[in-house]
Amino acid sequence: MTKTLRKYINDNVWARWAALILVSSLMFFTYMFEEILSPLESMVEIEKGWSPEIYGTYAAGEYIFNVLGFLIVAGIILDKWGVRVTGSVCGAVMALGGFIKWYALSDYFTGTALESWLNSWWVEMPATAKLSAFGFLLFGCGIELGGTSVHKAVAKWFKGKEMALAMAVRFSITRVSVFLVFSIAPYIANKYGSVTPAVAFFALLNVVGLLGYLIFCVMDYKYDKQLGEDATEEKEEPFKASDTLAIFKSKVFWLISGITFFYFATALPFQKFATNMLESQLGLANEVAANIFRWYPMFAAIMTPVFGILLDKRGKGASMLIWGSLLLCIDCLIFAFVLPVLPSKILAFTTIALLGVSFSMFGAAIWPSIPAVIDEKVLGSAYCLVYWVQNVGLCIFPVIIGWVLEAANPGVAEAIQSGDTAANYNYTMPMVVFALCGLFAAAIGYFLLAEDRKKQYGLQLPNIKS
Repeated sequence: MTKTLRKYINDNVWARWAALILVSSLMFFTYMFEEILSPLESMVEIEKGWSPEIYGTYAAGEYIFNVLGFLIVAGIILDKWGVRVTGSVCGAVMALGGFIKWYALSDYFTGTALESWLNSWWVEMPATAKLSAFGFLLFGCGIELGGTSVHKAVAKWFKGKEMALAMAVRFSITRVSVFLVFSIAPYIANKYGSVTPAVAFFALLNVVGLLGYLIFCVMDYKYDKQLGEDATEEKEEPFKASDTLAIFKSKVFWLISGITFFYFATALPFQKFATNMLESQLGLANEVAANIFRWYPMFAAIMTPVFGILLDKRGKGASMLIWGSLLLCIDCLIFAFVLPVLPSKILAFTTIALLGVSFSMFGAAIWPSIPAVIDEKVLGSAYCLVYWVQNVGLCIFPVIIGWVLEAANPGVAEAIQSGDTAANYNYTMPMVVFALCGLFAAAIGYFLLAEDRKKQYGLQLPNIKS
């Protein structure tokens, strides 16, 4: 009875929301760095000689280790070590990967023995891209495991409270970071005439995010002491291989993983090509195109808490996943077939806004759905396994899109690199590929809805019980 009546630190509204802001600071600054080259694709293509295929291969580098199995092991690490140790290590790894990427694009790398060695093999891929991809690879290991650490931390601090809203706000914070990088990065790069200063600036911000997370660790230490746990190690049931096998055997796990695979295989790789798409379709300067696209994450940031509140009070999570996926498909078809015929900034902005609504609807619904169907003791493993499946798509689709874009536009990359300002890419085929992914995601969503009705997981029910 005494334990039931005891007030914990997370029962204090300001404390749990302060904890949310602190853990989100890690992802806020690292998501900035993740997208640093997205609004600068055309500049890095000219400055460093990267073709769309090289750029796509570099972008895929973020996910290679994760796809090869790191995220499976990462889930075990998270459930064993807890959110404090895991998140802190991830922050440090991301900072290291960020500085490697900056070094690869800086003048300090030019003319070194390392550059000569990297240029001596796989000559189609320049040394700057190889080393950038390696730094991005380390960064990617940190950001995916760091993201699952944050998810688990939020689930821990908001259990039985406004969890969907909290996860939606966390999601919104990361979307604001993408808005800012699309606003700031082109300005810095254009001011200094190079992408390197922009990369350096955002690499330093990774360290700021790590410091915020370390402050959260102090709060989480106090919370665990209140719970009567050993503050140096979060006690959970001993990990068994059968726990992970049980997740793999779950049909609903594969449905959730499948819908995240196809949705995020469009929504996130699209960010890396969107600025160049708008430059090509509307004939805009790099900074102007980035300023239009930056409203995509901002609309997502604004709308995600709204959908989070609806989920907490009204439910319908599975339905939101379906409608979010369908809206994504429609938006990509507009970019593929309507915008080239009607090259209007207003149409582009409206479609970007609808894309933001789609992303917010999907993002608000997907992450709270996992605690609803997975045992809490393996929640970290479950999040990592969903991220693992998602990372397969994030790894292969930038390469696919880069290859499709170059194949559909023979000779354009060479013309741009030679200084032909009239040369532009036709993005119809890449956007059709993205649209098909959105359609597949919606189809899987219907199967998920049917499974929820059959097994009564509660995906359509509100999170706050009356």
